[in-house]
Amino acid sequence: MSLNADKPKAGSTALRREEIAVLDSTMSYVEAGAGGPTVLFLHGNPTSSYIWRNIIPHVAPLGRCIAPDLVGYGQSAKPDIDYRFFDHVRYLDAFLDALDIREMVVVAQDWGTALAFHLAARRPRNILGLAFMEFIRPFERWEDFHQRPQARELFKALRTPDIGEKLVLEDNVFVEKVLPASVLRTMSDEEMTAYRAPFPTPRSRKPVLRLPRELPIEGQPADVAAISEHDHRALRLSTYPKLLFAGDPGALVSPQAAREFAAGLKNCRFINLGPGAHYLQEDHADAIGEAIAGWLPAIVPAGHMSELA
Repeated sequence: MSLNADKPKAGSTALRREEIAVLDSTMSYVEAGAGGPTVLFLHGNPTSSYIWRNIIPHVAPLGRCIAPDLVGYGQSAKPDIDYRFFDHVRYLDAFLDALDIREMVVVAQDWGTALAFHLAARRPRNILGLAFMEFIRPFERWEDFHQRPQARELFKALRTPDIGEKLVLEDNVFVEKVLPASVLRTMSDEEMTAYRAPFPTPRSRKPVLRLPRELPIEGQPADVAAISEHDHRALRLSTYPKLLFAGDPGALVSPQAAREFAAGLKNCRFINLGPGAHYLQEDHADAIGEAIAGWLPAIVPAGHMSELA
């Protein structure tokens, strides 16, 4: 089992912080590596590119790693938008256009997977490979959502008017409670400070409240549920290489369900990381990074890998 704290690695690649104009705002991102294929890392709620900090150094020697902070998260700006799933789609599309990213390997977790699935459904020829974990899918019943009944009840509360506002906007429950409870090891003060930094005020936490209300559960919200169904059909039909990680017991996905899901996809390898909940990057950074680094040369066309400096 690999339980990773925020520790320096011997010979690790420096992460460069950059910022770029996107639509009416700006998005921040970290970059590492230079030659080879672009590897796009997409985080979920309430995290940021910071969650990939100990994974990217494993991958950077093989490609150009780009990890954006989704709009409203991390060091990206917080424009006056609703922060619906479709807002994140618009800003991510514009971000990729701004950086002229065409072909890519995508690594995603949580809401990053919903963005990755939607991107791949629309641009399958641009996807060289997809590695993902703890993924968003349409949940037919509340009983299908989450491995822990207590978490299920919390998410029902988050979707309840006024109650959700108090829990997230006032109490910052997602950062203070949900995040550390979904990591097996004890988060350091430095790590918690990094995760708190983007959300110092109730107003700044608006993006964190919106996404639990976007989860496609029992067909609601209808537009997100419909697009998620569509994207998952496209995922099942796709032939690009895939790598699915799972933890035990997991949170959104049990290891057994993840294994069955992988078996229903074409060209998908499954890796059970062992003990883990939702934020697998925090408990298994080395295992995830090493697996992706070992997988890349096998899936990326030789011409792309030959671009390595």
